[in-house]
Amino acid sequence: MAKKKKMSLAYQPFGFVLGWSGGWLAGLAFRKTWMAIRHEEDAPDALDKDRGWGEVLLAAAIQGAIFAVVRSAVDRAGAKAIERSTGTWPVGEKGGRD
Repeated sequence: MAKKKKMSLAYQPFGFVLGWSGGWLAGLAFRKTWMAIRHEEDAPDALDKDRGWGEVLLAAAIQGAIFAVVRSAVDRAGAKAIERSTGTWPVGEKGGRD
């Protein structure tokens, strides 16, 4: 139990860096995806008066999906890397977040 708790604490800074990197990567992927779909550099946000509901909601749905997939991929890759290097899954007793 103590080893798992120590690993979870030791993983936190690594997880923070992974989260930040994943957020940056997801933002880049979303901008490129929006450019490919709409041929526009800027995606609408909820308070963009000149954009319609459909466009705003489409952008939000695409952005949410990309962020979820990238975060899951980055989290999983980081946990697998820690497990390969230490032999221990980095967080939680059953592999989930504490």
